[in-house]
Amino acid sequence: MLLLGGDYVHGPARYAGALCAALAACRPPLGKLAVFGNHDLITDHDLIERLFARAGVQMLVNRALALPAPFEGVSVCGMDDPWTGAPDGHATFAGAGPTRVLLMHAPDGLLRLDGHRFDVGFAGHTHGGQIATGDGTPLVMPRGPLSRPYHYGRFPVRDNGALIVSRGVGCSGIPVRINADPELVICTVQ
Repeated sequence: MLLLGGDYVHGPARYAGALCAALAACRPPLGKLAVFGNHDLITDHDLIERLFARAGVQMLVNRALALPAPFEGVSVCGMDDPWTGAPDGHATFAGAGPTRVLLMHAPDGLLRLDGHRFDVGFAGHTHGGQIATGDGTPLVMPRGPLSRPYHYGRFPVRDNGALIVSRGVGCSGIPVRINADPELVICTVQ
């Protein structure tokens, strides 16, 4: 399955169209699921959703989607962005199966779980600091109280599974990355 964590554009929504040919060509057996990021929601996110739908990507905005058999006990729960969206923990997990994969743009979505649990979570937003010291300590961080403590990597979350925070592939503000290389995260979940 391909999970997309948001911020597909930094500017007009039509720029998301540049991603669509590659997204359409990608055919993971369990689907392509996405959430919006803060940059998407300050533009025409409805256009992004339409473009992505044509490429076979389903947007999860505060909703859970069960995977097809034989994995129907696993749900991907997509939460809206905590800063520019309207995150709703109850709606995000409504009807979710016993095994829950949380997909959210920013680690700050953890503050909006409303007591719901997940087995593994995925987030981005932080760019790993985008500019970091040689040991990876972030120097530049996006807003949000959990951006610095959950800036990059795998973190245990109390009463939940691990949260994996990706540096992602883009930049915010200035088009520079230092000691925070872009990445795609590939996980095997058993």
